[in-house]
Amino acid sequence: MTTVSRTHRSRRAVVGATAGLVLALGAPLAASAHVHVSPEAASAGATETLTFSFSHGCDGSPTTSLAVDIPEGVGNATPVAQGGWTITRDLGADGVPTRVVYTADAPIDDALKAAVSMDVLFTEDTADTSIAFPVTQTCVTGETAWTQIAEDGQDPHDLDAPAPVVTVGAVADDAGHDHAAGDGHSGSADAEATAETEAVASGTGADPVARWLAAGGLAAGIAALAIVLVRGRRRA
Repeated sequence: MTTVSRTHRSRRAVVGATAGLVLALGAPLAASAHVHVSPEAASAGATETLTFSFSHGCDGSPTTSLAVDIPEGVGNATPVAQGGWTITRDLGADGVPTRVVYTADAPIDDALKAAVSMDVLFTEDTADTSIAFPVTQTCVTGETAWTQIAEDGQDPHDLDAPAPVVTVGAVADDAGHDHAAGDGHSGSADAEATAETEAVASGTGADPVARWLAAGGLAAGIAALAIVLVRGRRRA
């Protein structure tokens, strides 16, 4: 009876260690399964190049397009032309886009990272606010609307499909100048956009935090599993 009882305890311990391993791996990966915007901060009265990136499909289905809704507080939005995407715009009465749709020339497989960009002018009255950019991700099968916005006091990470959000700071000292149009800041903006594109192409920019957390969880899970097995053998 003692041997049987120890065997059962060992099996339960193995199951527990395996479950812990799954949770350790799943938590960081789930946290990365969103559409992200970079940078997450901008200045009012200035233009910032925003890059929207993703590294997942719709429940495993390849991505065919990203549609970014342009919110109030944006004085202009200029999509950045880049290979692999066809871009269309819905324009408002003032000529400012209300939606920008990036359609992939070929479906992007799940677990591959891709990104699209646009130059966005934040009006001065958006100073010290947060601006959400709802994104609809359409796939070969199904779609995901990344449109949820956290309420006051709510953690955005608790949302199932949060919209990318940019925090807008004070009015820029050189407000009225277009950063992306050659006022001396375009070099850094272009460099950031180029770095993002190169990272996407090489795969080196794909959620490094999630990778490190997943690696740590994997190592901890394997160590726990090994300890359980060794103890089970000694008791037997």
